[in-house]
Amino acid sequence: MFDPAVLSDITTDHGSESDVSSDVTTALWRPIRQQELRLVREAGGRRWPALRPDQTHFFPMLEEDFAIRAAQNWNVFGPVRYVARFHVETGFLGRYSTRSFGGSAAPMLWVAAEELDEFNAHIVGSIEVVHEFR
Repeated sequence: MFDPAVLSDITTDHGSESDVSSDVTTALWRPIRQQELRLVREAGGRRWPALRPDQTHFFPMLEEDFAIRAAQNWNVFGPVRYVARFHVETGFLGRYSTRSFGGSAAPMLWVAAEELDEFNAHIVGSIEVVHEFR
């Protein structure tokens, strides 16, 4: 299960930011392609789009460096790739397990596809692009 104590360096109190509540949140990252970014923007930058039928889980990453490496190196994202950062209520994340993917030591949350709407409801602030790769 997700242990917020392990991630104290990426957990922040956003009380001074205007579009983020004063609740404690955890920053998460996700490498995305242009199509997914378009869908996020169409949703006002506040939620992740529904997964494709063949996707069983949504995998937000707990480490920015791993999301950057994935966006730079995984060709499945196409010629233009992004890393998005978003914040989720830390207390809500306790329901999810963390696992590593593809032999990496970098942990990711495993959010079942059918739980994505509820997960989206606990996003605080906007989903923002923090890196772009071409």
